[in-house]
Parts: sequence; C-alpha cells; structure tokens
Amino acid sequence: MWIQREIQLPTLSRGFHLVTRQVVEALPELARTRVGLLHVFIRHTSASLTINENADPDVPADLERALNATAPEDFPYVHTVEGPDDMPAHVKSVLIGSSVSLPVGNGKLMLGTWQGIYLAEHRDHATRRTLVLTLQGEAA
Repeated sequence: MWIQREIQLPTLSRGFHLVTRQVVEALPELARTRVGLLHVFIRHTSASLTINENADPDVPADLERALNATAPEDFPYVHTVEGPDDMPAHVKSVLIGSSVSLPVGNGKLMLGTWQGIYLAEHRDHATRRTLVLTLQGEAA
C-alpha cells in the first residue's frame, strides 16, 4: 500500500511546534498498517522538521536559542533581500533538514515515549506550511 497526502498547517510563530497529532489525524490509514514507513517532507526552505522530546517545554525553547546562536541574524549574509531572518532561516533548515522518516508498526508510529514530530519555524513572519506525507506499508 502506498498513500500520499498533503496537509497545510496554520501559520505558526517562530520556534518549535509539535505536529505529531496533525500528521496522524491526516492519515487514518495508519491505523490499518501492520508494518511500514512514514516519510514527512516540508515543502519550504525556511522551516524544517525534526524529532525530539515532546514532554518538557524547555527543550524546544532551548533548541530555538541554540539555533539562534548558531545562525545569528547579525552575521554578514549576502542574501538579505527577504529580511534579516531569511538567510538564518535557510541555514537552520540546512542544519535540521526538510524531512523525517518514521517506522510504523501495528497501526501507530513507533516513536519513543518522549518523542514527537516538530515543525521548526525559522521565520518571524512565516506563511502557512505544507507537509507531504507518504505512507508505505503492509495493511493489517
């Protein structure tokens, strides 16, 4: 079985946002998948996807602070036409990545106890973001 679907997320503020629930809700076929793989891809270059701890709100806040220190807005970038947060957003996207792949087993994502899928929004004034979800697997 192969299923591919696009979902649009609402405009999100800068930072890390759990999107696990939206991804799972968009794929009711997941519940009927005995074994498989879910690939989640973001169709943008100034936001990214990652899997990280979903229990302590300090984790996404610290990740945001660390990325801001790694790719500061006051660095002498050449690409500046789209604003001071644009090029640092591209750098952060390169560091984190544009997709995640997750194993599926017995109708659910096989995430660890404290893991969740995060959309990392790197822009101050972002637009809605689109995710492409591709589920492949064997139905139960």
